[in-house]
Amino acid sequence: MANLKEVKERINSVVSTQQITKAMKMVAAAKLRRAQDKITQMRPYSQKLTAILNNVSSGSEGSSDLVYADKREVNKVLIVPVTSDKGLCGAFNTNIIKATSAAINTEYAGKHITILPLGKKALDAFKKREFDIVTDYSNVFADVAFDNVSAAAEYAMEGFVNGTFDKIVLVYNEFKNVATQIVRNEQFLPMEQDASEEQTSTNVDYIMEPSREYIVQELVPTSLKIQFYKAVLESNASEHGARMTAMDKATENAGELLKELRLMYNRTRQAAITNEILEIVAGAEALGGN
Repeated sequence: MANLKEVKERINSVVSTQQITKAMKMVAAAKLRRAQDKITQMRPYSQKLTAILNNVSSGSEGSSDLVYADKREVNKVLIVPVTSDKGLCGAFNTNIIKATSAAINTEYAGKHITILPLGKKALDAFKKREFDIVTDYSNVFADVAFDNVSAAAEYAMEGFVNGTFDKIVLVYNEFKNVATQIVRNEQFLPMEQDASEEQTSTNVDYIMEPSREYIVQELVPTSLKIQFYKAVLESNASEHGARMTAMDKATENAGELLKELRLMYNRTRQAAITNEILEIVAGAEALGGN
């Protein structure tokens, strides 16, 4: 059985850890609120802009020379895994890395793979492997602003237009609620028009100035950047939700461990007192016998 000093040190260590996890949970909860507000405000805008774009580009006039919809044989693939900069958020980062690796080994086996990691955890996971790595945008979560994210989107879009990449894929966590994040493997380019959105949007007749072609060319890059930005916001909200859940569970586990350690401490202390009493009684009897 451990002595009192060892048990006391373990209790103090667990108490300190519990205070840290509780503080991290509160910080994550505050950040989650802001991140959740951003993504809930972004979703309707992104969906409406996509619907308008589908309607405008569905006609032959707008889609005949749309470079971002150019479908060709896939030999060179750019994969954009979106993770966090920090850990202590459960399986949040691991799920993205596993999903990315699974896609590389199955769907894109034999293709030339380039990785554009967003988040330091993705960079650390793939920089030691044999893939080409684009490191310029890995610190995007230092400041989750549209301008910073759109720079990464522009790099991907330019690479698709000039033929550097035949297909671009986003792998990220979609925020559902605090306890649930859904891993998405989403094709970014070439553009794919959703059938349901196309059917609902074709009922709307827009008046376009100066022309359909001009509107399409202006809308497409903006829509793609917003789609890219939305994936980053989804991941950002998911990260804080995952960290809040992980720290809440860690705090609960620390509480359970403290109960066990305090019970052990009391038992050890009681055993030590009992031994001391037995030694005193034995000594007294020995003196009385003499």
